[in-house]
Amino acid sequence: MTDSVVLTHLQDAVLRITVNRPDKLNALNAQTLQALHAAFNDAADNAEVRVIVLTGAGLKAFVAGADIAEMSKLTPVQAREFSLRGQRLMRAIETHPKPVIAMINGFALGGGMELALACHLRLASDTAKLGQPEINLGLIPGFGGTQRLLRLSGRAAALELCLLGTPIDAQRAFQLGLVNRVVPADQLESQTLALAQQLAAAAPLALRGILDAIVHGGECAMDQGLQLETAQFGLVFSTEDMREGTQAFLDKRKPQFKGQ
Repeated sequence: MTDSVVLTHLQDAVLRITVNRPDKLNALNAQTLQALHAAFNDAADNAEVRVIVLTGAGLKAFVAGADIAEMSKLTPVQAREFSLRGQRLMRAIETHPKPVIAMINGFALGGGMELALACHLRLASDTAKLGQPEINLGLIPGFGGTQRLLRLSGRAAALELCLLGTPIDAQRAFQLGLVNRVVPADQLESQTLALAQQLAAAAPLALRGILDAIVHGGECAMDQGLQLETAQFGLVFSTEDMREGTQAFLDKRKPQFKGQ
């Protein structure tokens, strides 16, 4: 349904999830947060999905922020619930069992940048702009921006982006470790889908083990993180994919992983 605020399209094990409010620069309102959460939950349970690509409709914006018109009417209690709803979505993406790639095709500001930061990998067009401009509205980031910026790029960058509120270009975001790759705008889709297909061909259970070890292990002390890694390492030895992968290596052939 093209009139839906979130579109999904599955092809060759890659699910594309598109925020579909181009007339609002794909701004996040309550309806969109709910639809995104449902799409990611469905993807987690769908064995046909191995990789997710998240993007925004149109040429101007990935997601240009939260819907200010809706947000400006919230009471303090409603604002807290809106923040919690956004944070639940971001956490669901961050801890998703399948790799999530943000295809940043334009503005990724405020809640849009927070949405991108929750993804596992981020590819940005060379024309993209990223930032946390909430300070200019008398606000602070509410969907996890302060915490993920701090963890991804450090205190200095987090303070600069949140205190000044000035958007940065994609190359500066790359230098700060906020995006993995910057590509020409006309190659963004093809390069993102090529990366998605590479991940889709990998062993799904091993991908999940890596995601769990890095995402959850990164929130632990070193000893606890190492224990988590060891547990995941042992667990993949129970999979058919591990047997297939090692045998294919010995046979000098390409493995065929089934997610089993």
